[in-house]
Amino acid sequence: MTFNFSSIDLQVHDGIAVLALNRPDVRNAIDDAMRGELTRALDEVGGNPAIRALVLTGNGKGFCSGGDVRAMQQRAQAPAGEVGFNGWARQQRTHHVVAMLHALPKPTIAAVHGAATGLGADMAMCCDFVMASSDVNFAWTYVLRGLIPDGGGMYFLPRRVGLVCAKELIFTGRKIGADEALRLGVADRIAAPESLLADATAWASELGRHAGPALALSKSILDKSFESSVEDVFSQGSMAQGICYTTDSHHASIAAFLDKSRKA
Repeated sequence: MTFNFSSIDLQVHDGIAVLALNRPDVRNAIDDAMRGELTRALDEVGGNPAIRALVLTGNGKGFCSGGDVRAMQQRAQAPAGEVGFNGWARQQRTHHVVAMLHALPKPTIAAVHGAATGLGADMAMCCDFVMASSDVNFAWTYVLRGLIPDGGGMYFLPRRVGLVCAKELIFTGRKIGADEALRLGVADRIAAPESLLADATAWASELGRHAGPALALSKSILDKSFESSVEDVFSQGSMAQGICYTTDSHHASIAAFLDKSRKA
């Protein structure tokens, strides 16, 4: 199953969606058109029950070089009275895309190779898991452009590497390679460049094997657990479990277990 977009590729095989950023001539820099297409693609993936997991990657030599710097220059030339509000509106669209990816009710894996900088690094961090190629370079380069991390990096990165380490990476904008990324917790697994996508797809298939209401509800609670009290987690869990009791997947698994027990 293939979908038609101009700046991204979305393909689905055996229940696994592979969403590839597709502006390789600019190292998959994200512009307004790509933001819009990502919104539509993620809406398709999230709402399609046949899709069990998502792999996010980039075509060409790198994962994503962040925001399009040429577009930044053009935006700065807008009338002074419009720059601030235009920036706010654009940030709303960026945050919408990142929030959709983070909250997708299915497992997500960022398959990262080459450069993952700025917004590209942030988008990798908001996935559930990160598989990095041995040739990867992560860098939160916002400070080098006089900007702050605006793609969720100030939220997601500390949760992966701790507050002090996140500050050091954001304050310096320095690059980290595969080994350091794995040691710090920026990446969860390392793969050879030639097998990255195949390995990530296989992992997505494993993680998405039981995708459905139970996984989606578990993910929604886990993603808020650091901000929640134990009472909140128990309360949300009780409501989620009540929903699970009504699902076809729960009923089918119980019937299958009992049938197997009777035959044993």
